[in-house]
Amino acid sequence: MKSIKKYGLTYLKGMAMGAADIVPGVSGGSIALIAGIYQHLLDSINAFNLENLGYLRKLELKKFYKAVNGSFLLSLLLGILTSIFALSKVITFLMEEHPIPLWSFFCGLILVSAFLILKDIKRWHFGVILALLIGTLIAIWVTNLPPTTSPDQKWFVFVAGAIAICAMILPGISGSFILLILGKYETILKAVSEKDILTLALFASGCVVGILSFSRVVSFLLKKYHSATIGLLSGFMLGSVNELWPWKIVTVWRTSSSGEQKPFITENLLPSDYLAQVGNEPQFLAAILAFIFGIGIVLFIEWLATKLQKS
Repeated sequence: MKSIKKYGLTYLKGMAMGAADIVPGVSGGSIALIAGIYQHLLDSINAFNLENLGYLRKLELKKFYKAVNGSFLLSLLLGILTSIFALSKVITFLMEEHPIPLWSFFCGLILVSAFLILKDIKRWHFGVILALLIGTLIAIWVTNLPPTTSPDQKWFVFVAGAIAICAMILPGISGSFILLILGKYETILKAVSEKDILTLALFASGCVVGILSFSRVVSFLLKKYHSATIGLLSGFMLGSVNELWPWKIVTVWRTSSSGEQKPFITENLLPSDYLAQVGNEPQFLAAILAFIFGIGIVLFIEWLATKLQKS
């Protein structure tokens, strides 16, 4: 009963990660950090080493499953997939019809989470403050990067996969946004729709190499320089608000693989300038309520987690 409750909760956290991954600009890594499973996730990914893969070669599947924390990963993956298939239409609808409240909700969620995560820091020093500042500036810089023209060679698809998956496990930085910057977002979407096995296999291989390498780097930093790394990760989340800002004007459009016009480059606006420049109501009250709702959800999760821990 206890294990069912435990993995049921992991499944729900996976659903939250999946919902976040649907939204370009929101990182599943942020949700993992908020939900308190970030280190657990890194440890499970790092368990895919030569020793444990040896169990697969010997067909000792039970030992392999236990070594890589299979129940945790399976519960999380099922939750992520459930969200992607069940909530994608809802999230897409909200992004198209009610973007300002949606982005405001995520702003509240990410901002309060970034500050709550800083509670893990037991001793503040100059290095932590510097890491927090560097993380914030890096996230602002990354979210302001213009999309580039990337090489058309197949090897770059592998590189793009390795870089994008690293972003996906970093709080505050969206993997889909990185693909857009690298000029490979449309390439991967087109490969999915056309079932281009070679391109997808190269991309998946890059993702595997990237996540197995990068998760070890992050794990090492968390164990060796815990406070400074938490400061850096919180900075990434704070800086990502630059991308999540609800009031934007599209300066450049792109044509999607289906022939639709999609926002390509946007510029942040003040709510007071939004009506004049975009021609739509800034929905300030709805934005504030959604922002407060985002904060409320995180504070409720924090209170529930504390209560469960005590019991």
